[in-house]
Amino acid sequence: MGREFLEIFEQWADSYDDTVFGYDREYKGVFLRYEEILGAVAEKSKGHVVEFGVGTGNLTQKLIVKGLKVTGVEPSPSMRKIAHDKLDGKVELHDGDFLHFPETKAIDTLVSTYAFHHLTDDEKAKSIGFYGKLLSKGGRIVFADTMFESEEDYKQQIVKAKNDGFHNLAKDLETEYYTTIPFLKNILEKNCFSVTFTRFNDFVWLMEGVKQ
Repeated sequence: MGREFLEIFEQWADSYDDTVFGYDREYKGVFLRYEEILGAVAEKSKGHVVEFGVGTGNLTQKLIVKGLKVTGVEPSPSMRKIAHDKLDGKVELHDGDFLHFPETKAIDTLVSTYAFHHLTDDEKAKSIGFYGKLLSKGGRIVFADTMFESEEDYKQQIVKAKNDGFHNLAKDLETEYYTTIPFLKNILEKNCFSVTFTRFNDFVWLMEGVKQ
């Protein structure tokens, strides 16, 4: 469930914040409006929140400021250590992933940023099917991630990255499991969610699914 990428995050942990806050030119477009993206996810969250892929705790901080109860899930020990220190131990952080996490009752919102693409499409469908059973009416999924309007759009971004000389970005786009909005819309609606998509940059959309 995405753990094949774990070593990348173990190596990336110390420089992750430099990347997401725009200091890495190659990935600047991916993280454009990063603070706005986190703020939008936090704004759409309510009640008890389970956050997948806590990373270094940047979204978690915003959820705490909003006064929400947060349960954090992060498979990378190095990322968890940084997040724990940044959050002063205010959030319980668990080793886990999108399907393996503490199954507490009364979860109101499931959130994630820049992580759902680590799952294959089959794993994404399995996860959303599980969330459809886990959440009560009005419960929501609020994920911000790289996704594309079509397969053609996806392929064009890979070509553009190569033409711009961004070979690491191109490799990431070719290696990880990026998907399309029509695919996500279909599996959410099949599991009784109404869904909206809001674009933030050339790569990242905010997906909000509300259980009907």
